[in-house]
Amino acid sequence: MVDRNLELNESQIHRYSRNILLNDIGGIGQKKLLSAKVLVVGAGGLGSPVLYYLAASGIGNIGIIDHDQVDISNLQRQILYSTNDIKRKKATRAKEKLISLNPDINVKVYTDKLNVNNINNVIKDYDFIADGSDNFETRFILNDNCFSQKKVLISGAVQGFEGYISTFNFNDKISSPCYRCIFPEPPPDDIVENCSTAGILGSVAGVVGSIQATEIVKEILEIGDSLTGWLIIFDGINSEFRKIKVRKDPKCSTCNIFT
Repeated sequence: MVDRNLELNESQIHRYSRNILLNDIGGIGQKKLLSAKVLVVGAGGLGSPVLYYLAASGIGNIGIIDHDQVDISNLQRQILYSTNDIKRKKATRAKEKLISLNPDINVKVYTDKLNVNNINNVIKDYDFIADGSDNFETRFILNDNCFSQKKVLISGAVQGFEGYISTFNFNDKISSPCYRCIFPEPPPDDIVENCSTAGILGSVAGVVGSIQATEIVKEILEIGDSLTGWLIIFDGINSEFRKIKVRKDPKCSTCNIFT
C-alpha cells in the first residue's frame, strides 16, 4: 500500500532514477517500494545480497532477524561483512551497512533466534517475508505462521553449487501451495547437511539471493509473472535453471489446518 502523503524529494528522484525510468516502476512504483515493509530472516549468505539490493532499491522499511555473530568462515559468501566485523552481531552490523548505503530507509533489527514463541510478534508488522534461513526448523515455522497471517513468503535455499527460490503468496490461499506442499516433513537429522558440513560456493548464494530480491520487488509492485506455484532450481555447476510447477498437496497439514 502506498503512503498517500509520500512525495519523492529531489534527492530521492536522483537516487532512484534508474528505477523510475523503468515503465513497470516509475514514480508511483518507487513510492510503493518506499512504503513497503519487508522482513529478512537470516543475514547470512542469502540475506546479504537480499538486504543489499532491497536497501539500494529503496525498500523503505526493512526488518532483519539474526541471532548469530560474524565468523571468519562467513566472509567467503556473506558479502555484508568484512574482517573487522568478526564477532560482531550480524543483524546489528547489517543495519549499519544498509544505513550507510541508503540513509533514506528505516531498518529494525531483532537479535533473538526466531522461534515459535516470538515469531508472531516479529512478522506481524511486515507484509513480505524473505526466508534466508539455513535450517528446516525455521523454514517450517515461517511457512506455518506466514500462512496463518496471510503474508507473502519468498523462500530461498542454497548448498554446494545449487539453490532454489519459490514464492508462497498466502493472500491467495486457494491457488498458492505452501512450503509443506513441497517438503511435508523435515528430513532426518542424520542426512541433513548445511554449509558447515557440505560447503557452498559463495557466488551461488549471490545468484539465489539476487533472484529473491527481484521477486520481492515484483511482489510489492504486483508486476510480471509471480513465482507463486513455481520452484526455480539453479544448477551452478552446469549453468542451468529449471522451473518446476508446484501444486497444492490435498494432504498438506498446514493448508488443511489454516484453510
